[in-house]
Amino acid sequence: MSGHSKWHTIKHKKGALDAKRGKIFTKLIKEITIAARSGGSGDININARLRKAVSDAKAANMPNDTIDKAIKRGTGELEGVSYDEITYEGYGPGGVAVMVNTTTDNRNRTVSEIRHLLSKNGGNLGESNSVSWMFNRKGQIVIDAGLKSEDEMMEIALEAGADDVTSDADTHQIFTAPEDFHSVLEAIKAKGVEPMSAELAMIPQNTIKLEGADAAKMLKLYEALDDHDDVQSVYANFEMDDADLE
Repeated sequence: MSGHSKWHTIKHKKGALDAKRGKIFTKLIKEITIAARSGGSGDININARLRKAVSDAKAANMPNDTIDKAIKRGTGELEGVSYDEITYEGYGPGGVAVMVNTTTDNRNRTVSEIRHLLSKNGGNLGESNSVSWMFNRKGQIVIDAGLKSEDEMMEIALEAGADDVTSDADTHQIFTAPEDFHSVLEAIKAKGVEPMSAELAMIPQNTIKLEGADAAKMLKLYEALDDHDDVQSVYANFEMDDADLE
């Protein structure tokens, strides 16, 4: 989500709350299974996406046995549900572009429910490629600004191969080319810096500022989509002031 790093802080807190509820396990298990299948290997040493998924699962205190079973379902060693990865595109309040990445075992159910959530909250589902052209795929690593100064973080990130670093009072945001994401992330961790979040994200080229009712509707829509069991990630090109975010 672009516009205000404050959003990353709120998102991070929500993720911690979801982890306590156990809600995040469902999404992490799906990601591990898909990563093991799509990466062609259950070995985290040669499957970068799986390595990241397992790292996220361990950070959420997922038991090793649960992780191992998810990997084996992905590689076919254990029987399990077959998941498809589908990205839905559409618009939210104020004409905001929205991309919703899902992992589902029932395409018809998922598209119906995503369409309902969008229309219920002032948006609508669009055609494939209707908004994806407004975003660039990049690695995005968010660091608590209290861990390092802006100059220190800039030096560490650029030395590791990052493309850009932006900072404000709350966070440092590090951007990488997709192919450099994992190596930059590991280099930053090796310096003793633990990210608030790290992902291959869809970064908007431009943003739309929302205020008042549209801002409230957009946050409600985002939370509804993010809470859906089939949704892995949500990206949108809005920004808003701290007062609206709070």
